[in-house]
Amino acid sequence: MEYFLTKFDLPNLLLLLFAFMFFILFLLVAIVSLNKNEKRAAKRSVLLAILFPILFIIIGLYSNEYTAWIFIGIIIISKITILLPTDFKRGIEFNKPINTIDERDIMFSRRELEKGSERFRDYYKKYPDKKILDDKFRAAPGLLKEGSSQYDPFMFRSAEATFNTVEVLKQKVDGEVTSVKYQADPQSLTSYIKSWAKYLGAADVGVTELKDYHIYTHIGRGDNYGDEVKLDHKYAIVFTVEMNHDMVSRAPEGPIVMESAKEYLISGSVAVQVADFIRQLGYPARAHIDGNYHVVCPLVAKDAGLGEIGRMGLLMTPKLGPRVRISVVTTDLVLSVDETTNDTSVIDFCEKCKKCADACPSRAIPTGPRITPEVDHWQINSEACFTFWCIVGTDCGRCMAVCPYSHESNLMHNFVRWGIRRSYLFRQIAIKFDNILYGKKPPVKKTRGWINYD
Repeated sequence: MEYFLTKFDLPNLLLLLFAFMFFILFLLVAIVSLNKNEKRAAKRSVLLAILFPILFIIIGLYSNEYTAWIFIGIIIISKITILLPTDFKRGIEFNKPINTIDERDIMFSRRELEKGSERFRDYYKKYPDKKILDDKFRAAPGLLKEGSSQYDPFMFRSAEATFNTVEVLKQKVDGEVTSVKYQADPQSLTSYIKSWAKYLGAADVGVTELKDYHIYTHIGRGDNYGDEVKLDHKYAIVFTVEMNHDMVSRAPEGPIVMESAKEYLISGSVAVQVADFIRQLGYPARAHIDGNYHVVCPLVAKDAGLGEIGRMGLLMTPKLGPRVRISVVTTDLVLSVDETTNDTSVIDFCEKCKKCADACPSRAIPTGPRITPEVDHWQINSEACFTFWCIVGTDCGRCMAVCPYSHESNLMHNFVRWGIRRSYLFRQIAIKFDNILYGKKPPVKKTRGWINYD
């Protein structure tokens, strides 16, 4: 104590500086969290803003100069280490899918099979094991249906109205091609399309060459059910649109399905307009939007450099995480292709985090390793996931809501994302602090504002 009070020297100055820096840092985190109604994070941040400075002061009070310098050295080395670009790949692989997907096998297609119909009998004659699983979701009330646990007449009907508007867009996914072809530099035209799409509402845009594994083998919905998908386009343009953070954080309650519907509409609108634009230039183009896909959007988006396929089976984008909806335009218009990123930091983070799996109400998300026999990715239990949707009446979204990558874009969270991409050690610390501030199983946020009409 005598050392701290009588010697106003460099070690003490540095300890006081560190105490002040940590106090300001966590105080700012608390202010940002409180502004976003993150009460737990705000309280924990205030606590850390007090505890860290006390720690430094205690070290100054009860240690000698030699001990103080050692502690200061540890802090400085730790700060430098966690911010250095150290990304240990540790054998993470990015192999291309070897199998194609039949749309008739996905849950949205199986949902549309009507009992007693020829399609129903034919499908479950071929896959009797799937009928046992599907009988569970058919026994539940269903998506946006009265009797589901999250039923709300206003919110559910609002979402239904938006989905009905998406249905109108389906009439415009394809059309006649202008006979006169306009010639343009691929790079300049690609840049124009990307900028225009963002102006229309896209958060990000990527371009890739269309691959066989991007394309469904057969159509699984609508009048052309069972037809082989014939899509010989050479390029795919992928659009992501941002889902509102406040609405997503209410998952699995009504706001999540309202937000899903809204962003499907926006992403579909962008794709339909871009496809129309390309056809007016004299080139074939088809929009792929909600309920009318001929391609597997997350796989196309991954190859277009927009993100990675995370533990929850969704596209993990660098800035918004899984908090996006996707649409695609395929075309023969020659475009400038983006590089596939193969971001090991996202996969490494997902391997360690597991927050989505821990919070998943249906236990549909695996907690184990990423590798499957077909391709390097995690495989969710789609039947368990969809059955829960039919119980609650919404598209759940709990995994999306709790994902650390889903935090709202601001200076604090953007800095964390920057560190996650650069440093293996930073990722470990980010996961720990996210659990401290927000909880390993963050609670569902209460609905507030205009949507809380009671």
